[in-house]
Amino acid sequence: MTGGHVTEMLERYRVLAIDALLAGVPSDGPHYLYDLVSEYPRRWGKGLRAALCLAACRAFGGTPSVGLNAAVTVELFHNAFLIHDDIQDESEQRRGAQTLHGEYGVGVALNVGNMTNLLALQRLAANRRALGSGIAWRLFEETQLMLRHSLEGQAIEVGWIRDNVCDLDADDYYRMCLKKTSWYTCIYPCRTGILVATGQQDAIDVLDRYGWYLGAAFQIQDDALNLVGDFARYGKEIAGDLWEGKRTLILIDFMRRCTGDERERLLEFLRRTRTQRTAAEVRWLHGRLLAYDCVESARRSARDLAAAAHREGRRALGPAAETEDGRFLLGLPEYVVERSR
Repeated sequence: MTGGHVTEMLERYRVLAIDALLAGVPSDGPHYLYDLVSEYPRRWGKGLRAALCLAACRAFGGTPSVGLNAAVTVELFHNAFLIHDDIQDESEQRRGAQTLHGEYGVGVALNVGNMTNLLALQRLAANRRALGSGIAWRLFEETQLMLRHSLEGQAIEVGWIRDNVCDLDADDYYRMCLKKTSWYTCIYPCRTGILVATGQQDAIDVLDRYGWYLGAAFQIQDDALNLVGDFARYGKEIAGDLWEGKRTLILIDFMRRCTGDERERLLEFLRRTRTQRTAAEVRWLHGRLLAYDCVESARRSARDLAAAAHREGRRALGPAAETEDGRFLLGLPEYVVERSR
């Protein structure tokens, strides 16, 4: 499937899921709540998670109507994660506009994120009526597992920043990435899509390896775009990861290869809080990462992971690889490493 067709299917599934999500948000209530729950979903986005869920559902014999509730659930959790992550990271931009906490304050944003999670839980509860108690319970268990991995991954990352951990290698990054990104971005949507399509509770892990590789490739490309992307398309502040002191694969590579003097300067930079860092220091570090070719090195790793995702996806899908949704799933690895936003 060509890149254009992948983009078209992403948009088709995104519109389907977001329309259903927005239709389920209450239209009345306290000020600064439900209207803001809809804020991030209304901004442009890729819709990758919903698309993975719906495509996996169709590839394994389901219909969009069967998979829609699961797709909306993952999108709600995703948007709640975004709100809370932006607060934790002190991010300034999200999807081309000011972050929710930047515009309305941390208290309002936290509450909106919590309500978004509650709406996701309500979607899960609705599965009992639509799919029966057995499948509804399995969906709850899958969600519990996804949330555990995601929160553990987030704890690892914020812990590295808080404790100024610098003795990291690529394997440390990949372990964090598996938990923080791959589980909720790719593995969970695929597992829930397969579950609602087949109704089989013990055969939903066939795309796990595909999802792990795809999620890691996605995250590395996101890290690269944070440094060299075009803001108008990327939609988030450029070099935000450097201001936040995030231990990306790119930064870890630089720490491994830089000179002793550069390492001392980097360690001093990382010891400070975001508010203590200066634009001149961020520019210096940004320039060093480019000079050492760390961004392109990480992108090569992302392309290798994308190739592995394609191989694992073809193996797992079998004959379904030739369906429209199978081709879409197999086209996503190239898309995630070539995207510009």
